[in-house]
Amino acid sequence: MNLTTERVTFESAGETLVGVLHLPAAPRADRLPAVVVAGAWGTVKEQMATGYAREMAARGFAALAFDFRSWGESSGSPRSMEDPLAKAADIAAAAAFLADRDDDDANAIGGLGICAGSAYLATAATQSDLIKSDALIAPALPSRETTRATLGGQPGVDALLAMAHAADGEQLVPAVEPPGGDYYGSPGRGAIPEWDNTFNPKSWLAWLQYDAQASAAHLTKPLAIVHSSAAASPESVPEFVAKVPGPVEELWLDDVTQFDFYDQPAPMKIASDTAAHHLERTLR
Repeated sequence: MNLTTERVTFESAGETLVGVLHLPAAPRADRLPAVVVAGAWGTVKEQMATGYAREMAARGFAALAFDFRSWGESSGSPRSMEDPLAKAADIAAAAAFLADRDDDDANAIGGLGICAGSAYLATAATQSDLIKSDALIAPALPSRETTRATLGGQPGVDALLAMAHAADGEQLVPAVEPPGGDYYGSPGRGAIPEWDNTFNPKSWLAWLQYDAQASAAHLTKPLAIVHSSAAASPESVPEFVAKVPGPVEELWLDDVTQFDFYDQPAPMKIASDTAAHHLERTLR
């Protein structure tokens, strides 16, 4: 890809967030449509967020991959907090940063979320008028009830809450236990030097209160979803779509795993083509 990049910083809730803006190398006569890219749970910008930012820049967008507060190069303490509402606010701040750039079209800013980043993006889109359209890639959109069932019911939730209350906020645990599957366990894929594989147990206090389905009824922006029944949480998508007041563009791929969506060329190309077509059409 013939692209350029620019290291950038912007503020969110008093913290300094660090990102990399990926830009088409060829100049355009008009301002660029822009897209905020939000990566998966517990990740840094150099992982799947950068992959999709490159893909979107290659399709003519100014695409921003960034570290959420308390992750990667961004400030924020305690570290490694998986706080959905804080992350949604960071996405809204990223959209505001893009809107302030002279080279970007403030009326043509969209979002692209991957896995849990899709849920945070959907929440942000209901809170920020700057985010005009969204594309969700391999989204995980569990309701609070689904999360509770997945974690072993109320006893499982109670155990995690007890752990969170007992945590001092400084001690971190692995976000992904070894070997971490094909993606997080591979140095050639997700196990990159910039990612320290940490998670703050205090995060459960915020995360267990979060309902990824709650934004659906308020999501009036154009929406596209790319998923596979072989990926994570496919059952959450029709539940979410049924609550969205407007039409939703859906593309379901066969036999594509969650980790395939993160970095494998074929599914990434299909997902990026779909997202770019949707955003170009709805933003312009």
